[in-house]
Amino acid sequence: MPTYVYRCKKCQHQFETIQKMSDEPLKECPKCKGEVARLIFPVGIVFKGSGFYVNDYPSSKSSTTTGSSKAENKTKAKTEKPAAAAAKS
Repeated sequence: MPTYVYRCKKCQHQFETIQKMSDEPLKECPKCKGEVARLIFPVGIVFKGSGFYVNDYPSSKSSTTTGSSKAENKTKAKTEKPAAAAAKS
């Protein structure tokens, strides 16, 4: 069930209530019994999938900078192992 936000026109008291979509909107403030109006808030929209900017929701395949740094780390690890072994002996 959705949560609705109401504001009293008389005392400006703002409150939330959980109602069914089929329920009638509230008409009376619980504090002063004045008239209330339901507030409308915009919803957040998330665009996912192909056709949108890559930098908004990058997939593991599209990160070329991560891939190149991984390759650099592997080559560093290979070159450091023989040097570390030589230092131990």
